[in-house]
Amino acid sequence: MLLAIDIGNTNISFGVFRENKLVKKFSIPAKSYNIKTLKVFLGRINIDTGIICSVVPKSTDILEKDLKRYLDLNPYILGKNVMVPIKNNYRNPGQLGQDRLVNAYAGTVLFGAPLIVIDFGTAITFDIVSGQKEYIGGMILPGLSTSLNALSQKTALLPEIRLEEPEEFIGRDTKSGMLSGIVYGFAALTDGLIEKIHNKLGKKMKVVGTGGNIDFIAKYCSKIDKADTDLTIKGLNLIGNNKVTGISINK
Repeated sequence: MLLAIDIGNTNISFGVFRENKLVKKFSIPAKSYNIKTLKVFLGRINIDTGIICSVVPKSTDILEKDLKRYLDLNPYILGKNVMVPIKNNYRNPGQLGQDRLVNAYAGTVLFGAPLIVIDFGTAITFDIVSGQKEYIGGMILPGLSTSLNALSQKTALLPEIRLEEPEEFIGRDTKSGMLSGIVYGFAALTDGLIEKIHNKLGKKMKVVGTGGNIDFIAKYCSKIDKADTDLTIKGLNLIGNNKVTGISINK
């Protein structure tokens, strides 16, 4: 079986696949990880392939060592010893996060192209794939919780609150106003950017949402066609099973 690991700034997600079937998954705060976590999650599962996608180099080193020590595996690490098999048309291809390439690749395999993939995590990223299944580019915005935290940290009178469902559209107290602004504001922003991308490229594209907050925000957006919280680890499984070396950086 294959172990897929997606290391983000906030969370680390683990998925165990038997061929293309996700049989077990688990997500924890990145700061909480230790090798005991890995042992408890895997139990007696026999893993023969490991693959890691990461935006946190220090955590990558730790997980790589733990997989070697605990499972006797030399994992595939995206951007190091395996590449995402999608043509990358970023102006400076090396600047593009491997997680964004994985999402773009997984989206085209599972849902077709042209495609917009929106990842609602610590940051919100829009990634656009052409009808020829080439990565075009995208956008980066602060995430929902990141923006909410910034309001309390950068202002004297706004409180620190958790992201949750707003009770009303027009807030009648400070907490309600902050939640309404963040949730409805980012939903409107998301729908607006999707519409602008469609107009810019002159075609309607399928829109897939993923990331830790996708199930929360999707109900407020009208232009997201499909939500898949497991898109990144599904992409890792596709790459790991095929042992693809692919194209990630233009020469």
